[in-house]
Amino acid sequence: MKRSLTIGMLTYDDFDGVYFTVQSLRLHHPEAMEQVEFLILDNHSESAHGQAVRDLTAWVRQPVRYVPMTGRTGTALRDALFEQAKTPYVLCLDSHVMLAPGALAKLIDFMNAGLDEGNLLQGPLIMDNLDQLQTHMDPVWREGMWGIWGHDRRGDDIEAPPFEIPAHGMGLFACRKESWLGFNKDFHGFGGEECYIHEKFRRAGRKTLCLPFLRWLHRFARPGGIPYPNRWDDRIHNYLLGHAELGLDPEPMIEHFRSHLGKAFVDATCLAIRAGQFSGTESR
Repeated sequence: MKRSLTIGMLTYDDFDGVYFTVQSLRLHHPEAMEQVEFLILDNHSESAHGQAVRDLTAWVRQPVRYVPMTGRTGTALRDALFEQAKTPYVLCLDSHVMLAPGALAKLIDFMNAGLDEGNLLQGPLIMDNLDQLQTHMDPVWREGMWGIWGHDRRGDDIEAPPFEIPAHGMGLFACRKESWLGFNKDFHGFGGEECYIHEKFRRAGRKTLCLPFLRWLHRFARPGGIPYPNRWDDRIHNYLLGHAELGLDPEPMIEHFRSHLGKAFVDATCLAIRAGQFSGTESR
């Protein structure tokens, strides 16, 4: 049987997350497994976590590919999930996300019927109380990010039709392989994807849709700390590049970071980036 959906995830020292995401999908969505294959891109494959994820794939009785990703770090490397997928559709998950019952089968049916129309697909984020939903992000600057959680009542009814949203968090998103527009190739490190990729789809004449049935739970807490580089200068770098690519005025972004991090640091970082002297995480 030809499979229609690749479930892909980019991971960095998060064996526990990968384990529970993959096993939850296999255990709680058996009706969809015949149409699914897994693709795991490991951004730190030489670590103990990397070896444990590699060992896990030997237990998964499901088409699964484990691919080490070396040379760069960053969340925008998720472009490689689309490049390496062998199916018409791709569902990208953070390596610590679980789907609500029935959501995966409904997504596959939606895509196979062509209802996606080449748009970017997302769904309501379920908060940890399992009651509150965040259906989208509004393009507002706060605490070093472009985007704040929002709730649209149309997402409360799991049977409601899809509706357009301005943006959403990138812990879960789906798209046709051939329709994916990609992140800026010069992004690196963490940050810069939210709102940027959604605006990129809009400028290509497409939409971002919230599918009320595509509900997902995301583990945010990291009591052991974040294992990958998460630097403010990387984030400013990515936002500057994204704004330039889309022809957006960078001044609101720069002013936000000045108020959040201080004028001297932000101005020096922007100067280095614009002068081509910013080295980023790869050399640090």
